[in-house]
Formats: sequence, structure tokens, C-alpha cells
Amino acid sequence: MHDCQSLSLVEMSNASLGNNTAVLEKTSSANDGAQIQLVYNKSEHIPLKDFAAEIRGGKDIKEFLLSALVLLDVQDTSIWDLLEIILRRIKQTSVPHNGGASSTQSSSLPTATTTMISNTVISSGSSGHRENLNIDEIKQALFVNDRVRILAKTLQATTATETNWTYDQSWLAIMCTSPSIVKRHVAIARLKNPCNLGRNCQEARFIVFILSPMKEKGTKNFLETGRTFATIFADIELRAKLLKATTQQEFISIIDKHTDNLMEQQTSTARNSFIDPFDDNTNSSELLKVKTYYCPILSDICLDFSRRLPHYLSDYYDIFKTHRGSNKVISTAVFLYFACLLPSIAFGVLNSQVTNDQISVSKAVASQCLGGLFFSIFAGQPLIVVMTTAPLTLYVKVISILCAWYRTDFRDTYALVGLWNSFFLILFSFFGVSKVMKWSTRSTEEIFALFVSIAFLVDASAHVYQNFAWNYSTTACKQYDEYWKLRRMNKTIPTNLTGDVLEEPCSRDSSLLYLLLTLGTVWLGTFLYKFKQTPYLTSAKRELLADYALPVAVIIMSLIGSLLFNKINLQSFPVDHENIFVLVRFKNVTLKQILATGGLGFSLSLLMFLDQNIAGAIVNSPANKLKKGKAFHIDLFVIAILNGWLSLFGLTWMHGALPLSPLHVKALADTEERVEQGHIQSVIVKVRETRLTVLLSHIFIGLSLFMRDILKQIPMPVLDGLFLYLALTSLDGNQFFERVTLFFTEQAAYPPNHYIRQVPQRKIHLFTFFQVLQLLILCFLGFSPILYTKLVLPIWLVAMVAFRYRILPKLIPLKYLRSLDQRL
Repeated sequence: MHDCQSLSLVEMSNASLGNNTAVLEKTSSANDGAQIQLVYNKSEHIPLKDFAAEIRGGKDIKEFLLSALVLLDVQDTSIWDLLEIILRRIKQTSVPHNGGASSTQSSSLPTATTTMISNTVISSGSSGHRENLNIDEIKQALFVNDRVRILAKTLQATTATETNWTYDQSWLAIMCTSPSIVKRHVAIARLKNPCNLGRNCQEARFIVFILSPMKEKGTKNFLETGRTFATIFADIELRAKLLKATTQQEFISIIDKHTDNLMEQQTSTARNSFIDPFDDNTNSSELLKVKTYYCPILSDICLDFSRRLPHYLSDYYDIFKTHRGSNKVISTAVFLYFACLLPSIAFGVLNSQVTNDQISVSKAVASQCLGGLFFSIFAGQPLIVVMTTAPLTLYVKVISILCAWYRTDFRDTYALVGLWNSFFLILFSFFGVSKVMKWSTRSTEEIFALFVSIAFLVDASAHVYQNFAWNYSTTACKQYDEYWKLRRMNKTIPTNLTGDVLEEPCSRDSSLLYLLLTLGTVWLGTFLYKFKQTPYLTSAKRELLADYALPVAVIIMSLIGSLLFNKINLQSFPVDHENIFVLVRFKNVTLKQILATGGLGFSLSLLMFLDQNIAGAIVNSPANKLKKGKAFHIDLFVIAILNGWLSLFGLTWMHGALPLSPLHVKALADTEERVEQGHIQSVIVKVRETRLTVLLSHIFIGLSLFMRDILKQIPMPVLDGLFLYLALTSLDGNQFFERVTLFFTEQAAYPPNHYIRQVPQRKIHLFTFFQVLQLLILCFLGFSPILYTKLVLPIWLVAMVAFRYRILPKLIPLKYLRSLDQRL
């Protein structure tokens, strides 16, 4: 039998976009010596403060910034010790407020870099006596009791999505009232390392500490003061800037400017509204701009034009106004240089093989250079990266085979298909056909993204297999085996066998080195890509290595293959010196050929339409927090013009590429790591929207045409390792792939995702099974040796959307589909 000894009240309010919590807690002790605590939780919504409507919010921020205690880079990881420091500092320096004047002092603590802008605080009364704070009394009020170190009153934000909400664990506002407090105090601490402050705050970097009298005006009490500062710190971009502040003046200035911007921009609309990236009527301010540029015939393109034109010039310079903007331009441009150049070389090798060198490696590199420059200058969304892809390479192979069957000129046929494709894409852009992509959900887009990753994997694996077939399992190697077997057995060796062994070398070492360089490239690249999650070196150096992961891996493995193992013959790609820009003449084109290529062009236009819009939808996802607007119709029009021009010169086609476009966004992004039930989740804080990275990288790709002999030193296995690297890194954040792994994961180790909580396990696996089935059909159409299946691939992508809306709801309830398959 337990004897209840005490009852304490804890109120915990979460300032969130949708859900908030107030907590009541009971504690009791047992006669057997064990302490038992009862905690009662109650959820409560507390809205963000509207600085535009509530004048007290902005006023409090301005006044407290002149008098707040600021601690930078605190190293204490104990909340008890940290609060002890803050309370003693406040007690030592608390003097009456004197007409807004402030005295500036500077001091240091053994565990923190401490700055006092002013040690005076805003007083609730007019008394001029020193405030006599009772530290022990305040500490008792801060926590449930001495034995239960649970904070009594806190404010914390939650982040809402369509299907889930999570705690924002990077900051915490702690509030306290006590009889010994006669005026309000505010202290802000930035921790040097993330601190675990409890179950819902496992990685706190900022602590806002608020003391308030027990009797205070309703607009100035502890909750309203806490709500004011909680609204400020709920902004993820503000916290990212504060983490980079080096001085107290910069720290305070950032908060001050953010408050001014918030007072100007804040409206009564909910911040957690979910925007469909294909919906052109989601922002009334944009609609006002449309009136200036409105064109009744091309309304969708005009809307995109109106949305993006005001930001065009800023796309070239505003990145330099951000923290580490110059470094990001360089690192991302270098990343794109290797990530675009090497795949274009690899795809150029494939195209060269299937077209008898009519589309050579040099043409592929030239196409990448010209296409990237053209798109970066004229596109609406410059974060999309265009390049030739595996599906386009398969399509080129189909055209080449058809030309061989019907004995037609490949360049003429290729150009006609490209022109028909451009014609249909122009029609799609003029009539706003991209709007139909709003029916494409996360499942369809992630299935296609995984298909692209598999295509990279298949290409790399095929090259490794081919090398082993040429060098490891050859007739010469079998003769070598037989020769040495007979030598060991001291048997007579036939004369013809001895001659064959001497004439034909066996190059098994070449195959082994090929495999090692391929795996070494992908291992080193992924290791450096994940280096930010390791404890080694400093944070800045870890981020630097992660930014240059791909270039470092390619350069190191190329040097190993070319210098350390220069005696081993490694396969390289051919580089010719032919004239690249030769216009197609259309000398022997017939009307029948023109009409026949129209069907091929329409099928190709469907493929490009879907690929381009899927890449655009992923880039413009609300999770990326882009601010300059979308431009699906302009982008499609630019792709149409670009491919029509490339077709006339027999250069490779291109469109928005996966996974390179999302990786480009990540390379320009600042991220914040969040921990939920032991699982680390990376959340994008902001993305630097610029045209410079693609522009600079493709200028250097063009210059690479003059370094053909140097490029030949890059071994082919390094290119295959690059393919594997792109395939693996693109899996981050792909929920389809995560659900596939659940088939092989112990249930106790399932991640705390929203669909795990909201959807029965059988329904999750059933939905994943249907996705796997669609992926297998997609892979069959793309990789089948049957020629015409590749032409059906775009049609199957459209059929997948119909399957999602017509058949799947009959098998899985809609409430579960909303959790599993919302928009990106």
C-alpha cells in the first residue's frame, strides 16, 4: 500500500502551429523507500504571437534586448548548473530600471563566454530598491520538487505536417514565478554543444529563461512574455543565424532585425498551410503581380513569368549575402562539375557504342555544357539540374536499332524525333498541362526516383560484369589455369598450350582493380558525405569535407588508379577530336519518315514531361522551404527549345535529372539535426536559391573539352563508382525505400515515422507491396531486351497515377492512404 506524501503542479505549454500541451503532474512516495511519481499530461493549444496585431510583443522584445543577460557558448550540460549560474548573475546585477538607460558590463564565467549588454532588467514597479531574489525558492519553483528534476513551466514549439507533428527540440523556453521576484527578467543562453533536457528536448542549443512576478498584468505575465520569445525562436532560420553569431552585438542584432521583419510580414493566415506546388492560386500576392504580365493565351507561362521575374537579378548576387554563401557557391559548383561531367562521359560512352560514334563522348560533354548554361540562364527554377539520363540513353538505343532495321539515316531520324518532341513539349507548356501533375503523389514520384537509382546501379554493375568477362573469365585465363595446374602436377604440357599462354596474356589483376576502384569510390564518397554525423574534427571542417565528398572521392581514386597502379591496364573512355557542331541536313527525309517519327517524338515528350515535372516537384517541395516561387510551365518551355536546338546538331537530349536536382538543393541548404526517439532526422533550414552554381560548373565543363587528354586519365571504374554514389545518396528521405527495409527490420527497431504510428502494419506492408510491384513493371519496361517495351515506359508512368486513384483506394482505406501517400 502506498502513502501519498505530496502533490505538485507543473504547467508545460507548447507554442506550436497546431498542437500544444499543458501538463499537470502528481508525485507520491512509497513506504518501502522507493519514490514513485505520477505525471498527468494535458494538451493545450497556445497560438503564436501576432506581432502585427499585438503591440506588446514587439515592445517587449525591443525593451528586453536592451537589458537581457546573454550567455554564448555555454559548456555546462546540466540544466541545474546552468540555471544556478543564470540566477546568481541576475541576483548580483539586478538594479532598478532607470529611465531606459543601461549600463554595460562585461564578465566571464568558467563555463561560458558571457556577455552582459545591460544587467538591469525591466521592473514591474517603481521601487528603487535592489531586488532580493531567493535562489532556493526560485529553483524549487522551476522544478516539480527537489527529487523530480522535471521543469515546471516550459514553452516549446511543435512542427506540423499533413500527417504528423514533432517537437522542435533545438530550443526551450523556461518560465518561473516566485514571491521573491518583483520584476521581469530574461536570459538567453546558447549552448556550445547540444544538451539533453528531457524526452521532448534531447538536443537543445538555445535556452530562454524568463522570471516573472506572481502578480503581473495579463499582457505581461510569464506566459505572455514566454510566448513572445517562443514565437521568435520558433523560426528555424533565425536559430540557424544565431548559431553562427560570434559576438553579443551580432546575436542581439539578428533578433532585432528578425522582430522588425516579423512585424512587417506577419499576417493572421496559418503558417502551416500546405501548398500544392502545381497550384497557381495559392498566394494572393502573386495574383496581384500576374495582372502586370497577364497574357490570356499563355496564362500559365505568364503566371510563372510574373512569379520569377522579380527575383531574376537577385538569383545572381543574393547568395553572397548569406552566411558562408561564397563557400557554398564554390563547393556546390565543384560538386556539380564532377556530378554532371562524369555521368555525361559515361552516358556518352554508351551512346557512342549504340550509335557507332555518331553521338560521341565529346558531343555528350558539349551538350551538357550548352544545355546547363542555357537552362541556368533562361529557366524559371535554376535549382533544377538538366542532363541526359538513363531512360534517354535507352531511347537513343531504340532509335538506333530502328534506323538499322529500316535503313534510314540515324542523324536525320534522331533530329526529327527531337523536333517532334519539342513541338509537343511547347504545346504542353502553352496549355498548362503540367497542372495534371498535381495528381501525382509521393508514391509515384518516389517509385520513379528509385527506378533512376536502380538504372545507375544496373549500368555500373553491367560495366563491372563486362570487364570481368573481358579480362577475368577469358579463354587465355582458363589456359593459364590449366597450364599451372599441369606444372604443379609435374605432367607433360602440350606445346600448343605453352604457345597460347605465351601469346595471350591473362589480365585478372585488371578486373580486381576495376572492382576495387569502383567500390572504393562509392565508399569514400558516402563516408565523406556522412562525415557531418561523426564527432571528428570541428563542425566547420566536417561540413567542408561533406561539401566536397564527391570531388575528393573522384580525384583520390583516379590518382590511385592512374599513378599507383599505372602498370595495370585499366579501361578508359575514348575521346575523339571530331567537329562537334555539324548541322543535320535532312537530305533523304521522306514524308513517311516524318510522320513515323511523330509517334516516337510523342512518346519521348511524355517521358520528358514526366521526368521534368517530377524533378521540379521534388525540388519545389515545401520541405525545401524555397521562397522565390515555382515555374513548371516556363521550365518545360525552356526544355522544349533546348532539345529542339540540340537535335539539329545531333547532340544528346536532356531534362531535369534525378537524383542530381534534389542533391543540388541539399548542397545549397543549411540543415538542422533533430532527434526523435533515438532516430536522427535532418531538416532543411533554408536553401540558397541561385543560378551561379549551375552556371559556373557548366562553364568549367565546357573548358574540359580542351583537357581531353587529362580526362582520359580518369579510369572507367571511377565513373561507375560515381553512378553508385549518386544511387545511394539519392535514397536519403525516400519513404518508399524506408518502407521496403521494414520487411527486413525487427519491429522493435521501426523508426517513429508518422505512418508507423497512424497506419496498421499490414496496411503499410500492403501499400509497399503494390509500390514494389509497380517498380518491377517499370524496371521490366526499362531494362527488357524487347525493343518496344521501352516505348511503353512513359505510358506506364501515367497508368501508375490512375492506379493510385482508381484501384488503390478500394484496397486500402483513404485515411491510411493520406498518411502513406501525401504530396511531397
